[in-house]
Amino acid sequence: MKRYRFRKDQMKKGIYVLPNLFTTASLFSGFYSIIASIKGMYEIAAWTILIALVFDGLDGRIARMTRTTSKFGAEYDSLADLVAFGVAPAILSYHWALMSFGKWGWLTAFLFVTCGALRLARFNVQVGVVDSKVFNGLAIPAGASVVATAVLLYFKLGGEGQFHHLSVLFGTVIIALLMVSSVKYYSFKDLNFFARKPFMSFVLIIVILVIVVAEPQIMIFTFCFGYALSGPVWLMYKLNRKKQLDHEKPVHHQEEAGLIKK
Repeated sequence: MKRYRFRKDQMKKGIYVLPNLFTTASLFSGFYSIIASIKGMYEIAAWTILIALVFDGLDGRIARMTRTTSKFGAEYDSLADLVAFGVAPAILSYHWALMSFGKWGWLTAFLFVTCGALRLARFNVQVGVVDSKVFNGLAIPAGASVVATAVLLYFKLGGEGQFHHLSVLFGTVIIALLMVSSVKYYSFKDLNFFARKPFMSFVLIIVILVIVVAEPQIMIFTFCFGYALSGPVWLMYKLNRKKQLDHEKPVHHQEEAGLIKK
């Protein structure tokens, strides 16, 4: 009679507490942002999304530094990201600006959530396949930060209450589509802040921090919006460069064959 050995449930060994606490903090921030959006506290909702972004960046780094990465942590992080950077900014965008557009408003918000979920699913299956130095499509935290900082910029410039404008509708659609696109974005994962850097690099960082502290809403929106544009701009540059090289190739071959006199 054969005896079957069942693999011991890995969950019985427990989970790593510290990185998952930061993931939970990110999830809590996203959930609170949803509550704040429903209550009409749009600025608070936007800030809590950015706070969730900070916690989301810390959980992975802490897990790698303490060597406490796990499959459970990765899955939990993805679920938390969907709430904090998919559902929360979609609810914020809907209550702040999209509600007046009727069904097109809530459909646009739903598109943002769906594209965010697809972006996370694609990222999970492409880990170890796509170069880690780039993201395949706009990362969902970056997409959420564009929405959040746009709200903060609106109130910084003197806006009050809701903002019913088509630019928010089209902007939300564009951000959603960029998340599921194949446009490449720099991931910043190869940056090593513990390594020695040139002295002027440190001075430049200090200057940037001073400017951000002086005008946080304006500067954070500029960085987030600029990053969202960097992918399409870089793609257009590469396509234009490739077109120029393809145009120069026939001339170069003809010169080598002696068909064109210099």
